[in-house]
Amino acid sequence: MQRFCNLTDRIMADNNVDRGKRRFLSIATGVAGGVAGVTVAVPFVLSMNPSARARAAGAPVEIDISRIEPGMMITEEWRGKPVWIVRRTQEMIDSLKDLDREVADPDSRVKMQPDYAKNEYRAIKPEYLVLVGICTHLGCSPSQKLAAGTESGLGEGWKGGFFCPCHGSKFDLAGRVYKGAPAPANLEVPPYTYLSDTRLLIGQDSKGT
Repeated sequence: MQRFCNLTDRIMADNNVDRGKRRFLSIATGVAGGVAGVTVAVPFVLSMNPSARARAAGAPVEIDISRIEPGMMITEEWRGKPVWIVRRTQEMIDSLKDLDREVADPDSRVKMQPDYAKNEYRAIKPEYLVLVGICTHLGCSPSQKLAAGTESGLGEGWKGGFFCPCHGSKFDLAGRVYKGAPAPANLEVPPYTYLSDTRLLIGQDSKGT
């Protein structure tokens, strides 16, 4: 009888050991799985970071301009700056000639644009205006006032453009600053090029018009 009891105790002890081993293996497997998941996730997360760092450092930004309706503007980001792309109507384009006497630098003599945008439209193609949306006075961001006339709140003679509410600087639909404004220069045109009729690349100079 004593021998039988000893055998029973040994079997129960072995079972406890087996259950302990199984519990340990289950925990170890779970931990290993979690570590593996983290190991997989870290490279995935890190693989996303270079793109953000590259954009912040000034990597070119590709933009689909087919979604911009005539007379409308979109805002993108390049080098941490807002970049405006305006699709000008023919009426907007024609109005620029009427403002040469009212703007401070009608021929864009101050170098605030690449050479290929040094023209009356300050653009590669007259239809699309590309500007850095930062006032050349103290770095504020002007408001878009594209609509002409009293709808803009800038008076009946307003032809459309941009207005900086900080100190009252006004710019036309080519980003040219009006005479008498505190801003000393026209709005900056960033380097850009056309990849196709519907895609722009901001941050890379055009090789031709």
